[in-house]
Amino acid sequence: MINEKATRKQAQSDDITHISTGVAVVKDGKVLVVRRVAHDDTLAGEWELPGGGVYAAETIEQGAIRELQEETGLEVYKVIDTFEGFDYTTPKKPRVRQINFKVSVKPGDIRLSEHDMYKWITVDDIPGLKTNSVMQDCLYRAFA
Repeated sequence: MINEKATRKQAQSDDITHISTGVAVVKDGKVLVVRRVAHDDTLAGEWELPGGGVYAAETIEQGAIRELQEETGLEVYKVIDTFEGFDYTTPKKPRVRQINFKVSVKPGDIRLSEHDMYKWITVDDIPGLKTNSVMQDCLYRAFA
């Protein structure tokens, strides 16, 4: 699935300071997106994939699974695939690389912890979402 050692080595050689994840939960031809709260310091009110930072003591895949559960309450049933990520910066993290996963989840209710809304989208819904161009491209790749 993902070559942990090679991915981390490439990130280090590219001067990446942090690794994060994006998790595309795939269900019935749709993908789950979540909306950042309006008072968020970064990208407030924008739609994105659930996910977040990877701890030093965990693999990138473990980080993705943990972040999905923390942010949505959903448990991963199976990691289906990875897909192209992207690099970005935040005020607190100078160089971040996002690694993206497609997953299926066990049955369960969504319980948001860091976002204020969620919805299941089709590829046709992407142009109407309030999001940035990088995340829009990422969402298209989630459906590829």
